[in-house]
Order: sequence, then structure tokens, then C-alpha cells
Amino acid sequence: MLEAAGVSHEAMAAAIDEDQAKAELRGLGASALAEALACRKALSLAGDLVLGADQTLEREDGSMLSKPRSREEAFAQLKSLSGRTHRLHSAAAVAAEGTIAWRLVETVELSVRPLSDAFLQAYLDSEYEAIRWSVGGYRIEGPGVQLFDRIHGSHFAILGLPLLPLLAYLRERGVMAS
Repeated sequence: MLEAAGVSHEAMAAAIDEDQAKAELRGLGASALAEALACRKALSLAGDLVLGADQTLEREDGSMLSKPRSREEAFAQLKSLSGRTHRLHSAAAVAAEGTIAWRLVETVELSVRPLSDAFLQAYLDSEYEAIRWSVGGYRIEGPGVQLFDRIHGSHFAILGLPLLPLLAYLRERGVMAS
């Protein structure tokens, strides 16, 4: 997304143990957890401006889903979302000189249409390798868009980054032309 938007950057893996960080942050709500993880990722690397990002998926009851560990778990996650609305919290944080200079969480509401077991099995037959690392077991940029009947919010946030607010911040900071 950054490359397509004309933002010069170098991609690097965050220097944190995400499972340990989640354990330390246990008790935070889904939005706050996404923001805290984005901040930790941004602070984990040195550089002039370091961007960290994270997403959490929150069901209607407030519980969160993680990345499925198996095809069976992906099926169960998708089945649990069938006919329901959930929230995807997409967080970004920018660290400058070792402190958080900017942070934002953008929330998208996604309504999953009722899904038959046969549809889910066919979907996983064709998409499992692509979605196995995706929270909730879907990618909206492919056949996964067929899972939904309504989406309220930013397409970029669904893809993993609140891009428009980030670009606005970079223009304010003078990193990009305004």
C-alpha cells in the first residue's frame, strides 16, 4: 500500500515477540490491543520515522479472533462470523526518535452473509493457503469478498493500514508534498 501511494520506505520485521506482547497486554479491548501492538512494533526498530501496524478482529460479543492455526480452525472462525457483523480494528503508530509521534485506530464494520458449510469448504479449498495467516480466515482482496453483504469503513483499513490518515500525518510532518 505504501509503495502504491508513493511513500518511500523500507519494510522490516518488528523486533518483538507478538505472542509475548499479547500476553503482557491481556485484558485490553480489541481496539486498544491493536494500538498497543502497533506502538510496540514502531518502537522496536531504530530509524528517523518507524511505522508499526496491527489489526484485531472483534466479534459482536467483544471476543477476539486470532489467526487460525489450521484449516479446521479457519472453518470454525468463518462459521462463527456467518450471518453476523464484526469489527476490524486497524492501528498504525509512527515512532520518531524513540517516542510515539502519531497513532491512530480505524475501525471497519463487516457484515458476513449467512454461509453454508458447502460454500465454506469450497472457499477454503481454493483460498486456504492465501488466508491461513489472516485473522478471521479471509482476505477481502480476492474471493473472500463474497463472504460479505455489507462493509462500513475504509478498504485500506481492511487491508491492514489506516492509509489515508497516515498520509495526512506524513504531509503535516513535511515528509510528503501537500
